[in-house]
Amino acid sequence: MYNQQPNGLTWFKSTHSGGDGGECVEVATDGTAIRVRDSKELGGPQISFTPSAWTGFVVDLGRDRI
Repeated sequence: MYNQQPNGLTWFKSTHSGGDGGECVEVATDGTAIRVRDSKELGGPQISFTPSAWTGFVVDLGRDRI
């Protein structure tokens, strides 16, 4: 789901993101949703997750893949 960019959010970039301007995403929360955007498209579209969907997403990322 894409949303209009809310004002006043504090965006965070992963510590694993390089400083060379490569492919990165940023994450912010407004208290009701976790928002993700492309760090190169600051005014572009965002995808938002409910807190429980975000938790499931992050947990799934941490699982070992065969």
